[in-house]
Amino acid sequence: MAAQQTFPRDLWRRELGGTTRKVAETLRLYGPRTRAELVTLSGLSRPTVSAVLIDLAGAGLVSERVGVAAKPVGGRPASVVQLTRRAGIAVGADIGRRHVRVALADLGHAVLAERETRTDFDIDDRPHDALDLTVGLIDAALGDLDATRAEVVGVGLGVPAPITRDWRIGSPPMLPGWADLRPADELTARLDLPVRVDNDANLATLGEYVWGAGRGCTDLVYVKLATGIGAGIVLDGRLYRGAAGTAGELGHVTLDARGAVCRCGNRGCVELAVGGRALLAHARQSHPELHDLAGLVEYANAGDPGCRRLVIDAGTQLGYALGNLVNLINPQRVLLGDELGAATDLLREPLQRGLAETALAAAAEAVEVVQSELSLRAASLGAVALALGIDTVPFATPV
Repeated sequence: MAAQQTFPRDLWRRELGGTTRKVAETLRLYGPRTRAELVTLSGLSRPTVSAVLIDLAGAGLVSERVGVAAKPVGGRPASVVQLTRRAGIAVGADIGRRHVRVALADLGHAVLAERETRTDFDIDDRPHDALDLTVGLIDAALGDLDATRAEVVGVGLGVPAPITRDWRIGSPPMLPGWADLRPADELTARLDLPVRVDNDANLATLGEYVWGAGRGCTDLVYVKLATGIGAGIVLDGRLYRGAAGTAGELGHVTLDARGAVCRCGNRGCVELAVGGRALLAHARQSHPELHDLAGLVEYANAGDPGCRRLVIDAGTQLGYALGNLVNLINPQRVLLGDELGAATDLLREPLQRGLAETALAAAAEAVEVVQSELSLRAASLGAVALALGIDTVPFATPV
């Protein structure tokens, strides 16, 4: 089995006994919690939790502050316990077609540092260069904190392609330059750290759940609107990956069975109507100066008629595609993120019209369409959540 299956390498855990480890792991997975919440989540007694917290505080691994509980219950503010920086650092990395972003957080879920860079090459053409660039960015972010790799307990990695349950690229035509690589193993070899990998849309969903617009929502769809189109799906409080691990490929849902051939090999995919490549190709007919999707969105939001029409039509097509998904899973919330997500105000109405034409009325009326709070940071922060192991427990767990 691939190296990342041994994750996490929490150095501090090796010195902890069973109950102490359980409390520490509960704090790593669920973030800052009151003592009462720790009792419920860990399944341990209140005296045991109190004794463990004394031990962890003595080792400098937890701190306690008076504040608002994770779920307010009224009355006097409760003390909130969280893991400290001394417990370790979790690293997240998001490799996109033309960017690399990294984020660092402590095990108490506090984001400590972020870095990003644009590449002058398509990462599909030079996967090894992209991975080397990622390593350099991680080391630079650690340097910002006067930290070293020895303090890192795990790394999460996002790539713009489906990832199977055996950690391979799930659709080689979508990222052909990476087809023969195991991305997590490649990064592990460079960092000598345990790495877990997932699709960037899944990670953006995790990021929004922990730090953004998905907090507290147990049934949601995050839609990544960039060069490609992807989705992360949460069902009944859990990230849904599917039998092979490739669930959420919304961009390759067929809108027109007789349409143009997509890079995935199918015809008439959503990505051909809504993806950044297609929108830019149309926009450049009247605006040859446009270099990226962000520029198109800026023009559209500023009132340019042609760019507005492209975005509005994209919203309608996206609504048609999402209508089938809304019928199947009946989500509470749809989050629109990444570059085209910045045009949510323009996308929302046509998207909801498309939904109304393809989804059951009750399902369409129940779903809330909102903009991502984290924007371009969602996937790198979600990679931090992957490193923390948050995907292994139910979202919005009741306490």
